[in-house]
Amino acid sequence: MSVRGRPAGGRVRRTAAALLGARARLRWAHLILGGALLMPYWLLSTVVLSVFSDRVGAFSGSFRAQAAAYLLALPMAAVTGAVPLARPMSVAVARVLCGVPAELFADSPALSRAAKARTAAWFTLHVGLGGLVSGASLALPPFAAATMALPFSPGLRESRLGDAWGADHRWWVVLGVPAGLLMLLALAAAAAAAGALLARRAPVLLGPTPADRLAAAERRAAELAARNRLARELHDSVGHALSAVTLQAGAARRVVDAPEPDLVFVREALAAIEGTARRTVGELDSVLGLLRQGEDDGEQSAGPGLEALDALLAHSGLKVACALEGDPVASVPGPVSREAYRIVQEGLSNVLRHAGAVPLSLRLRAADGELEVTMENPLTGGAPVVRPGGGRGLRGIAERAALLGGHAAGGPARDGAVWRLTARLPLAGGRR
Repeated sequence: MSVRGRPAGGRVRRTAAALLGARARLRWAHLILGGALLMPYWLLSTVVLSVFSDRVGAFSGSFRAQAAAYLLALPMAAVTGAVPLARPMSVAVARVLCGVPAELFADSPALSRAAKARTAAWFTLHVGLGGLVSGASLALPPFAAATMALPFSPGLRESRLGDAWGADHRWWVVLGVPAGLLMLLALAAAAAAAGALLARRAPVLLGPTPADRLAAAERRAAELAARNRLARELHDSVGHALSAVTLQAGAARRVVDAPEPDLVFVREALAAIEGTARRTVGELDSVLGLLRQGEDDGEQSAGPGLEALDALLAHSGLKVACALEGDPVASVPGPVSREAYRIVQEGLSNVLRHAGAVPLSLRLRAADGELEVTMENPLTGGAPVVRPGGGRGLRGIAERAALLGGHAAGGPARDGAVWRLTARLPLAGGRR
């Protein structure tokens, strides 16, 4: 019997928890709140109905009048539920009291027609069930208590309640206690069922609509694009600086170890290292500043443009022959100018990594609605530098060009004598 009794006891405990447990009590409170929210609509309904009937009033004892006011209050509540801010307010309450995971809700205001319709349906369901459960919670417990007191109170047995129960028959009066307990149990079961119904419908009616999911996907794509942009900024800025510093430090070390060290060259190399480091720290602060503010707010501090090209070439560690056509510094929009600067910077870094201190030719041509960047350096024939995980320089350059509606490509040219990097950036891409 003990073995058989354990499952029965477990079922009893589970039933008691479902009816009177912490979650059931929270959902009951949620329903009571819905009943409180229904009251203004119900009172307004009684005023409206009193215009058509003298027998209808806020405190009328007529069940038909109160039922009519209840039914008229529901569409009024639905209109209120269609207000955009109704969804975040309903979500805030339902998240706490319904026991539904927070990630299933949509916190933003309901802006689309589908979202407003769902929120209105939820609000109507909440206040509708809440009004019924609240009314039963107010009326049924006193009635059940009086019913259970019938066998012990002659006064109650002589009252209208006793007449309703047939209190003149002793055997019927004895059933008052179990009947009252059944009423309270039925109230608890009805409240638990209504709370469970709300909990099941909450993710459907207060969850994200397809339009909300699309907007969330667009936000995630924008955030990912911003993260990729920051990664490219850090890669280009820091990568170029480290390549230039490494080249200058290596050259200075070799000169110092020479039998007759050229101290002037060493000083120039150290000054170039210092200048590159200072400039890179400033660029790094600018890029990291984007992490502390929105993309739009950080647009003006997004990094240097072609106006800083001379300083970049002077501290690159390479002999660069630069040719400008069409005044690209003044005529190119800011976004295109910044992306072009980063493309040149990454091109310099690639030359330092793969070819060393070789001569480089750079041409920037602004004409026909686009900026063309061309970089050429001789191929040394040495093995290219391979970094763990592979380099991302050319891919980053191609991504920068693609964001502006252009394209970039790199590869051997002139029968393999030189390496050529070409990027074409539409000037209109910087004005969008």
